Amino acid sequence: MAATLPMIAGALALGIPAAHAADSPARDALKGTKPAWATAKADKGATSDSAQVKARVYLAGRNASGLAAYAKAVSDPSSPSYGKYLSAKQAQARYGATAAQVKAVKSWLAASGLKVTDVTQHYIAVSGDVSAVEQAFGTQLHNYAKGSKTYRAPEKTASVPAAVSDAILTVTGLDSAPHKASHDDTLPPPDAVFKNAGPFSSYYGSKTATSLPSAYGSKIPYAIKGYTGKQLRAAYGAGKYTGKKVRVAITDAYASPTIAFDAGTYAKRNGDAAWKTSQLHQVLPNAYTRTGECSAAGWYGEETLDVEAVHAVAPAADVTYVGAASCYDDDLLDSLSKVVDNHLADIVSNSWGDVEANQTPDLAAAYDQVFQLGAVQGIGFYFSSGDNGDEVANTGTKQVDTPANSAWVTAVGGTSLAVGKGDKYQWETGWGTEKATLSDDGKSWTSFPGAFTSGAGGGTSKTVAEPFYQKGVVPNSLATANSATGNRVVPDISAIADPNTGFLVGQTQTFGDGSQQYSEYRIGGTSLAAPTIAAVQALAQEAAGGKALGFANPSIYSKFGKKGVFHDVTDNPTGKGLAVARIDFANGFDATAGLLTSVRSLGKDSSLSAVKGYDDVTGVGSPADGYVSSYKAQAHRKH
Repeated sequence: MAATLPMIAGALALGIPAAHAADSPARDALKGTKPAWATAKADKGATSDSAQVKARVYLAGRNASGLAAYAKAVSDPSSPSYGKYLSAKQAQARYGATAAQVKAVKSWLAASGLKVTDVTQHYIAVSGDVSAVEQAFGTQLHNYAKGSKTYRAPEKTASVPAAVSDAILTVTGLDSAPHKASHDDTLPPPDAVFKNAGPFSSYYGSKTATSLPSAYGSKIPYAIKGYTGKQLRAAYGAGKYTGKKVRVAITDAYASPTIAFDAGTYAKRNGDAAWKTSQLHQVLPNAYTRTGECSAAGWYGEETLDVEAVHAVAPAADVTYVGAASCYDDDLLDSLSKVVDNHLADIVSNSWGDVEANQTPDLAAAYDQVFQLGAVQGIGFYFSSGDNGDEVANTGTKQVDTPANSAWVTAVGGTSLAVGKGDKYQWETGWGTEKATLSDDGKSWTSFPGAFTSGAGGGTSKTVAEPFYQKGVVPNSLATANSATGNRVVPDISAIADPNTGFLVGQTQTFGDGSQQYSEYRIGGTSLAAPTIAAVQALAQEAAGGKALGFANPSIYSKFGKKGVFHDVTDNPTGKGLAVARIDFANGFDATAGLLTSVRSLGKDSSLSAVKGYDDVTGVGSPADGYVSSYKAQAHRKH
């Protein structure tokens, strides 16, 4: 991820986030600041000295290695420091940059001819021309071809004077891929309306497509209309817990102008508890940027899904939505930092990301520092693992998504979920969809089971070392897929994601006549799995007596193999192929342009497979009836 890379709605080893290697006696290199695509072959020559650059110099703080060590200790159930969290003020006092460090870095930047435009407890933002940037960071800036476009990047790894290197974590913004800034500060209206066509099943298998061809040797059910909170709470063992007195934050870009109305209307229509006064909060930036480039209105549905899913599963939890000014890394990092610096919540749901190949080590270090500062305060981050399976169909390269690849977050994978009559959990498969369409004569499915369309993101990282909590649980064949020493495998845990067994969401949308009206539709993706797991964690925190769960991965993995805690999700839970029939409006809204009939197979996730035990589609599995209550037992053991 370059410093300006947009995230899509939809890394380093445990230890010091970024290492400084000696460059010369006078300067220290900032590893990872030259992107891999800036090769000699792609070099198009020097960038103009007068071109303008905006960069962020991230501060290492006074004890980067100590921060990582304490973040690990406080998160590990086997550690004597487990659960001994710091306040935001204590974390800053112990690990933040000192006033002297900030002053020294500012003085050096100003002396290099750069203008300091912002100072926060995490970074110093600067702007200036290329010649000043080159002087400050000891590298020439060149233009490089990347795909069909040309971007600016350092010609060699950036460096800083040894006198300030201990104070600097990394610098972002020296490369410009991609950089299409616009300054439209008003949000657009909601996107055009989308509706699902019927017939539907009200629960899995309630309505069989008797008039359509068979699949896998039998008639198949219609896709469900969309599960509601009651069904998801039953599937994931909510019991009597509601998330009372637990705070959940949600980060996305932008902000839906109708979120309060939509969330309230949805809860009332679908049997969820009514929102109480001051139960939903928003923390928003002063202005928005890049609304066109980031398709701002498309993020409204993401926010709406996240807010409604959290409330459906944890109806008493307090929800704070933190909107970023754009879909770019710097702005999303600012949103995460707001949560940590002000301890807005203990649980943070994040349904956005990009592919690992687009991540650069400078950004990985900045993200990991925020995650570690959260961990020492008892704040856990949950990231969707992606919606394109192994990413080969999407990018041509097998890879995982980021920031879900960070060793300091809980990566949430996806399943296809069958909830039967009486809200009874039947089974789950890994989410992976192959789609075939109805033949012209209506008697068969064309090229059944069809092509892969979408599935839960997962696999083995190429850049992040295997974290301690995965050892002994993740099969060696997965951990060592890219390196003999072992790497991080994604995801950690999973929940409902398949849009064909998805969640019903309610949102104000723009209709054909230009009016804006509330409407409901079925939705899925690991964008649904992340807030669902965040909500389940809110239930678990309530079960633990309100004690924050913090960075949950060490605890989650310690429960692996314990009876009744996880559903062990596999791709073939019934012993025969599974699929649903789906009818869609050709125009996405009504039948005037005709209907499209297709069969969607379940459990067909690109090259990834959900198998017995840990796997790279569903992680340790999904929460079973004993998951939430296991935290009650854990709390009793600790106290």
